Amino acid sequence: MSALTLQARVAVIGAGAMGAGIAQVAAQAGHPVWLLDNRPGAAAQAIAGIDRQLARRVANGKLDAQAHRATMARLQAAESIEQLADSELIVEAIAENLEAKRELFRQLESLCRDSCILASNTSSLSITRIAAGLKHPERLLGLHFFNPAPVMPLVEVVSGLASDRQLAQRLYDTAINWGKKPVHTRSTPGFIVNRVARPFYAESLRLLQEGAGDCATLDALLREAGGFAMGAFELTDLIGHDVNYAVTRSVFEAYYGDMRFQPSLIQQELVDAGHFGRKSGQGFYSYAEGAERPVPVELHSDQPIEHCVVEGDLGIAQGLLQRLRESGVRLVERDGPGLLRVGDAVLAISDGRLASERARDHGLSNLILLDLAHDYASASRLAISCCAGTSPLARDQAVALLQRAGFKVSQLSDSPGLLVLRTVAMLANEAADALLQGVASAVDIDLAMRAGVNYPEGPLAWADRLGLPWVLEVLQNLQAAYGEERYRPSLLLRRRVAEGRTLHA
Repeated sequence: MSALTLQARVAVIGAGAMGAGIAQVAAQAGHPVWLLDNRPGAAAQAIAGIDRQLARRVANGKLDAQAHRATMARLQAAESIEQLADSELIVEAIAENLEAKRELFRQLESLCRDSCILASNTSSLSITRIAAGLKHPERLLGLHFFNPAPVMPLVEVVSGLASDRQLAQRLYDTAINWGKKPVHTRSTPGFIVNRVARPFYAESLRLLQEGAGDCATLDALLREAGGFAMGAFELTDLIGHDVNYAVTRSVFEAYYGDMRFQPSLIQQELVDAGHFGRKSGQGFYSYAEGAERPVPVELHSDQPIEHCVVEGDLGIAQGLLQRLRESGVRLVERDGPGLLRVGDAVLAISDGRLASERARDHGLSNLILLDLAHDYASASRLAISCCAGTSPLARDQAVALLQRAGFKVSQLSDSPGLLVLRTVAMLANEAADALLQGVASAVDIDLAMRAGVNYPEGPLAWADRLGLPWVLEVLQNLQAAYGEERYRPSLLLRRRVAEGRTLHA
């Protein structure tokens, strides 16, 4: 079964930001489109908004004037649901209310021809539950766009228990023709993105609650070391804490209180106070006129560094060594357990243990742990933590060495797995569980996280590159440090390590 032809009429119900965006995508792809809303005049207003938006793109030289006119000619505001009867695809984009959606689809099923595909843009409700009660539940699927729909490339094609596989493939092929990057997923709580992304927010929120670092510093580390487009606090301020917290609660409750998805008390307090982020003027940051954005905490040192000792293989941190060589630092290499020594300081990549715990276990003084970087060869910032008793001189020597390599250095309190490492390990762990449970393929999970939330690398591929035995060790150490099920390693991760295979194998 191929994609919908361009002659196929598409209808969108719900003329809010998401519904209008979906209508624009379909019209720009070449389909005649009906847009319907139960608020009088709302559909016409939404189409006028699309017109203004496209006109600005024409004025900026980003869109051809003829393409603008052709798109607008394909868009029509419907006055009643009966006008949608000849549609071949109807996408529902109304409020996230289960009963309202079920009633709407019952109406559509009795109104439309049997060949019409019914799709919901729900981000959190079960497609199986929405379809229950329909005479033909197989014709209902999820078609989950990301906001803003004309810009964001990802579309999750969601199959419920009864959904027709051929129809799912038809929606997938149609989304490709619309210029999107679709993925197939089963209808499980959060689908792919809203499930797998939970640790990205949760680990920063936990470290903030524990006083490991401030918002600006933690955000800067995720951007400048982790390679993420935004940190967790600035991103949740943008999304809106009312929305982000509601999604977290929804996933947490849907998984019967699984502690991996536990909501944050800090975020709940923001919601209770009405501090929703940018849209309310206050979230983790202030958006009041003239408000100054806090800057990340950064260490500086003027200790002279001419050489350091490399003991053994630093593994993923080879880029750090190359930067040191290029800066003129002389590297003395010898056998050892994977350490850097400079002056009194001993540096090592974190393995998920506390710095003080690792120093005690290995009899090391002045141990300073380094956080993960997405690419040590290009990252501009790095987090460190120090074991108890680290001397100011040793810390200054470590900071000076990292400065020679071109890093800005931010210190966090002694926290297991620092920030980027624990975040990536938990993202990979959740993605591995989604893969184990047949939610989606490894390729689609990674594509969803890159295209849907702009991660620098899919979490499964990232874990494969880091080495699954190390990722497993980090998770085991995190679980031991906290004594919580939240950090339990995925069975699939354990299995692939035992088999000597990767997650993409």
